[in-house]
Amino acid sequence: MAALRYAGLDDTDSEDELPPGWEERTTKDGWVYYANHTEEKTQWEHPKTGKRKRVAGDLPYGWEQETDENGQVFFVDHINKRTTYLDPRLAFTVDDNPTKPATRQRYDGSTTAMEILQGRDFTGKVVVVTGANSGIGFETAKSFALHGAHVILACRNMARASEAVARILEEWVLYIPHPGGCKSLVLFFFFFF
Repeated sequence: MAALRYAGLDDTDSEDELPPGWEERTTKDGWVYYANHTEEKTQWEHPKTGKRKRVAGDLPYGWEQETDENGQVFFVDHINKRTTYLDPRLAFTVDDNPTKPATRQRYDGSTTAMEILQGRDFTGKVVVVTGANSGIGFETAKSFALHGAHVILACRNMARASEAVARILEEWVLYIPHPGGCKSLVLFFFFFF
């Protein structure tokens, strides 16, 4: 942390604080990576948050980027007349996770199986659902079937299971078809004595 203070960046207790033995560095193009000095490894994702980052914008006023004789980038602060290998823009990094949602999606008691599976493709996946002829089991089986999965309905009553399959297939006709969807529903019957 002395390097942070030397660079004019005070230590903080943020959620992005690195574990002991880790260091935050940047590439020449502004991508942030993390060095684990204990295991002598580097990685792109923050060791605690799992986020990727990049530095945002230009260097602060009065700063300049140079390269030493070994090809390593260092930074010159002309105002305070000092140099550092620590990029001053590290204090202003931005998350770079285009494929991950910005907020965690939350579900509650009123969330349906269709809402949870929305946007997911289960083509080529096999799903076994117990109690699939009614209630939560039925809704789960229907949702997986409408999202392309090969669904095995595990039921105790053959007549109710057949009705469940018919209801799922009926809904499939009304539902906008998934590219691989509702190809197969298989019934398994379990009898308990």
